[in-house]
Amino acid sequence: MPKKKTALTIEERLQQALVPAEEQPYEVPENWVWVRLESVASWGSGGTPSRKHEEYYNGDILWIKTGELNNGWIYDTEEKITDEGLKKSSAKLFPPYSVLIAMYGATIGKVAILGVPATTNQACACAVCNQSLLYMYLFYYCISQKNVFIEKGKGGAQPNISQVILKQHPIPLPPLSEQQRIVERLEELFAKLDEAKERLQEVADSFAVRKAAILHKAFTGELTKQWRLENGVSDESWEEKLLGDVCTVNPKKIDAKNLDDNLEVSFVPMAAVSDVLGEIVNHEVKNLQDVRTGFTNFSKGDVIFAKITPCMENGKSAIVGPLVNDIGYGSTEFYVLRCKEELNNKYLYHMVRNTTFRAEAKAVMTGAVGQQRVPKTFLQEYQLSLPSLPEQHEIVRLIDDLLARERAAQQAAEQALASIDLMKKSILARAFRGELGTNKASEASALELLRQVLAEN
Repeated sequence: MPKKKTALTIEERLQQALVPAEEQPYEVPENWVWVRLESVASWGSGGTPSRKHEEYYNGDILWIKTGELNNGWIYDTEEKITDEGLKKSSAKLFPPYSVLIAMYGATIGKVAILGVPATTNQACACAVCNQSLLYMYLFYYCISQKNVFIEKGKGGAQPNISQVILKQHPIPLPPLSEQQRIVERLEELFAKLDEAKERLQEVADSFAVRKAAILHKAFTGELTKQWRLENGVSDESWEEKLLGDVCTVNPKKIDAKNLDDNLEVSFVPMAAVSDVLGEIVNHEVKNLQDVRTGFTNFSKGDVIFAKITPCMENGKSAIVGPLVNDIGYGSTEFYVLRCKEELNNKYLYHMVRNTTFRAEAKAVMTGAVGQQRVPKTFLQEYQLSLPSLPEQHEIVRLIDDLLARERAAQQAAEQALASIDLMKKSILARAFRGELGTNKASEASALELLRQVLAEN
């Protein structure tokens, strides 16, 4: 007969729970201990009821997929399963305050806490803390370990960790009262950072609104009201024009018959125009023989304007800069706008990049869904109020100056947003080293608490 396994003593179980000194990631305060996650929480994972059985779904039991882990609380789910689905699958019902960690793929390391009882799919690991560990402490610690989990999951086609890896993962365990102070301090600091983040996000997100307001003032004359006053220019000096009167839409191609086939020229595909910057960011160089037919031709100083959806709505327009051998070709989905002497090309550029202009262009698009284009007649017959050339120059100067300031404010906000995320990571790292100024060295060691919990379980 096989021998019965001898039950481990409390001290033996304690030694299994503790992380040996050589495996401890870093030093912690003397009254903390490094332990394995399996010693401070019970672990499980879920399952997916068979999709072949409709009766397993659309019930009342919450069923969580890893994509729903939000580094916060979960109170509802996209899908729900039935009692039958729960019974006939490996799904399990976990209690509120369970800490969930994504184990597979793109979501690996994402964390959540259950606010209500719920089941999960098999890609979620679920931890139910014992009396030695606060669930909020575990929650924040797991967030701080995301990159470590990802690193541990490397090696396969996609990153995966297992419950075995999670159970063996080390966690620094302070006394319970210190865990509570750490959680409270983290929440206090994060609340302040989240408030700052919200305000910065508003600044970053409102750039488009502020830009639209600047352009509206520019093309209604409000921006240069003071300039006209100082220069003795009448407010009635703007003239009503058709765009086709002051610029040529798709001017005649250059005569390339006598040019060498191997002459290098610039080539601008649609992808080379940034809809964010409104610039040609990466033009190509091709031989003339490869582009002289079947492509749009343009010259330095022309404004190119995307006519097809969604490029037009996104704002793919640019002023053509220097070209190889002064010759440029590009996508047939560009209109070329060449200014006559009474129209400044940068004034035109800002006008066609304006959301108001693009909205009007969108309203008249024709063609099949997904292949709609702005008709040429829209551009030729577009009515605009045109100031004198000197005023156009002043408008362009003011637009460029104001937009540069707004972009600088937006970039500063975005950099500050990035720094807030880094600050959170830094705060988390300090929290689990005992460096938030909350630890009390006089408190009894967490080792005694752990010994007591192991004795009771």
